[in-house]
Amino acid sequence: MNGAAWSAGARFAVYYAPSGASAWWRAGSVRLGRDAQSGERHVPPQPEGLTRALTELTEAPRRYGWHGTLVAPFHLAAGVTQDHLLAAARAWALTQHAFMLPVEAATLGDFVALRPVDQQGEAAVRALASSALQTFHPLRARPSAADLARRLEAPLSERQRALLIDWGYPYVFDEFRFHMTLSGSLADLQERAALVAWWRQQTSALGPLSVDQAALFVEPAPGEPFVLWQRLPFRTGEVA
Repeated sequence: MNGAAWSAGARFAVYYAPSGASAWWRAGSVRLGRDAQSGERHVPPQPEGLTRALTELTEAPRRYGWHGTLVAPFHLAAGVTQDHLLAAARAWALTQHAFMLPVEAATLGDFVALRPVDQQGEAAVRALASSALQTFHPLRARPSAADLARRLEAPLSERQRALLIDWGYPYVFDEFRFHMTLSGSLADLQERAALVAWWRQQTSALGPLSVDQAALFVEPAPGEPFVLWQRLPFRTGEVA
């Protein structure tokens, strides 16, 4: 993917993604059913207590790939090239320091996700996301008036509405909540509980996430699966 030239309609995103050599990258990619970097498809194991196949429960997050959002998907602003974006991304990554992030499986609304286990971890990754947003905001196209009006119809708080207008997305800065999505929308409480319990066993074995890099992901065309375009190693390999 390193030499790819994406179409003018492509959307880009800045995500956290575990190192490609890590057990976490393999575990997440296998359980979602797709490796967003290699394109390899997987048949995930079936957790106990689920009546539906895990591939069915992970259909929605599979399109986005195994990740945690730092900067939500965006089109490039007029005059900004893919080379500009990549250069800015690499320069930004070299200003960041790696850290360890203990995580646990939990429910968020009606889906299941990995979440930081404590406020210290939440604050660390929120600071990372805020830094990324401030860096990449000038490179992003503003939402159209029609798109902004549509988004403002959602049930948002006044703070979230203000963030949407100013930054193009409502869940940033103090409204940011880091998560790595593990399922689509699950209406069945028992199904959610079974998936949380199964993932808690996985996280116990895998340990904390090493947040030592970010990645540029790309949606080549509307509705297509996101692919991992470029990994962005942080300045130091030393993890705090």
